[in-house]
Formats: sequence, C-alpha cells, structure tokens
Amino acid sequence: MTRPYGMLAELTYDCPLHCPYCSNPLRMADYAEELTTAEWQRVIGEAQELGVLQLHLSGGEPLRRRDVVDIVRFGSGLGLYTNLITSGIGLSRRRAEQLREAGLEHVQLSVQAHEAAASDRIAGTPSFRRKVEAAHLVKELGWPLTVNVVLHRLNIDRITEIIALTEELGADRVELANTQYYGWALRNRAALLPSRAQTDRAEAVVRAARRRLTGRVEITYVLPDYYGRYPKPCMGGWGAHQLTVVPSGDVLPCPAAHVLPLPHPNVRAEPLSRIWADSPMFQAFRGTGWMAEPCRSCPRREIDFGGCRCQAFLLTGDPARTDPVCVLSPDHGIVTDAIRMAGERVLTPRPHPRDT
Repeated sequence: MTRPYGMLAELTYDCPLHCPYCSNPLRMADYAEELTTAEWQRVIGEAQELGVLQLHLSGGEPLRRRDVVDIVRFGSGLGLYTNLITSGIGLSRRRAEQLREAGLEHVQLSVQAHEAAASDRIAGTPSFRRKVEAAHLVKELGWPLTVNVVLHRLNIDRITEIIALTEELGADRVELANTQYYGWALRNRAALLPSRAQTDRAEAVVRAARRRLTGRVEITYVLPDYYGRYPKPCMGGWGAHQLTVVPSGDVLPCPAAHVLPLPHPNVRAEPLSRIWADSPMFQAFRGTGWMAEPCRSCPRREIDFGGCRCQAFLLTGDPARTDPVCVLSPDHGIVTDAIRMAGERVLTPRPHPRDT
C-alpha cells in the first residue's frame, strides 16, 4: 500500500452553473450537511500526516464557501501545495487578494466555450464575462493559471478558437479534456459524445498548437474513453495515489466512486489514515487480485488496472467487470452502441442542488 500524494477536497456541491456534463452526484441535496470549517481543517491535518502534498479545492464551486480563505490558509500553513479549481464566479478582487495572502499557489479556471453566447448557453447562466475577468485577475496577482475546457459535441469543432482564447487569457497550462460520462454527463451522453471524425480533427489541431506553443503553454488533451482502444489507468491505480473527500465527509478513491455499491467511509466516523488503509471502499480494487478474466491474464493489468471501476459499474452493473471501453471486454458492445447512437441534441441541464 502506498501513501496518497494528492487530496481533492470537494468543499460544496453548490454551484452557480448548470453544465449538462457535470460529474457531481445526481442527487446533490443528499450532501447538503457539509463539513464545518473545523472538520475540514482536521481532515486536512490528517491528510498531511498521511503523506498528502497537494490540496485541490473544488466543488461545485468552492468559492461558495465563506470559509475558503481560512481553509486555504490552514492547508498552506501545513506546507501543502494549494490549488483552487473554480468557475471564476465569486472571485472578486477582495476575495482573490485574501486567497493570495492566505498562501494559495495555483488557480484552475473552467471555461465552457470560446465566446460568450456559446459559453453561457453551455453553462446555463451568463458567466463568460466574469470568467475572463477572473483570468485577468489571476494573472495580475501572479498566480500560475490553468484553463480547463471540457470538450464535447457542442464545442469541440471550435477547438482552434478555444486555444486562441486560452492564449489571450495568459494561461500557463491548458487542459482540453473530453467529457467523462458520469453523473449528468452520462444522462446527456447521446447529446455530448462527439464523433470519431470530430476527435480526430481536434487532435490534429492540438498537435499543431503544441508545436507552436512549446516552452510557452503546456497543453493536455484527453481523448474520450469511448474512443480509446484500451482504458486509461483509473487514478493511477485504485486507492494508490489520491483520494477525494466530498462535502458530507465521505472519502472516495476517485470523485465518481459515490455511485458504487460499497459502504462509504466518512471522516466524521473514523480517521483518514484508517479509511485509507482498511476501509472496504479502498481495499475493494487495490492491486490486481480482484480481477477476473480477461484482465487477470492480460499483460496490461499493471498498466491500466482494468480501467475505471465506476464506468464498469455504470455500464454493466458490476464494478468488478473489465471496463467496457477496452476492446478485450466482453461488454465492449455497450460502448460501440453508444457511439452509434451519439448525436441527439436534447440536453438535460444540471439543476441547482436544492432542486434535486
């Protein structure tokens, strides 16, 4: 068993946006009893003792928490690298200066599209202008800036313009990540999944941009799982390097694991070190001993670890199955059928947590 080096702290599921690809739980109101400031500080302290080096603050929208500055200050005081993952909504100059003084070291800003009309339509609320203002503020205050754009059928054809926008915003790093199909994204998969031709064109644009921007901007491009021949390694291995703490205090090996039919350990009931070492949730898929065929005898089993356990469960009903995106999976037809059905244009936006 290794020690985790990163913790994703999902401070709240409250969010001003209504993105149809949101991966947060479908019933977000179930997580309304959020950890208090003192509880988050205790958990962060336990994480640091466990070996965590990076503290990523996310949501929902973490700036909805009035105590986010106090949480950053506490984590920074323990020597943790602190990263704010935000929509930018709520990042006023006063709040930004407070976060800077508290020791925040990095900002990751989400953008939905290359211009206001498309971005606001995808986000479900007017927000593009404030995102641009937030990006300029981040750079003015001297933070490294990552711009994250979730790609899908509705925006991937404008990837050239999206990259141009990130240059204008002064991004140091750009993450162009195709939608992963959990939560609302799975519900909207037929409308969001791009065609193979669209992803091929996007990859060509990204390759050219990487050559042009070498040494200036780091660009990461994540292909949709459904178009990979083999699955990506889930979090670098289940319960191997990272953990997620959700607003209610549940602790998960990855942000999507709330869907799995396993008991959810909670920091209100036991310390983080015991959860990491002994809980059924973290023990369930560590290593390779849990694997059945074709994973058990596959030479890739130490490379991709059988793929995503959450995706396997959502698509087959069994979290121990081989991830169906793998061409060797007996369930691969589920993925090929989903690709064939892609193109529907009806979207169900993510509602506000109080409405779910």
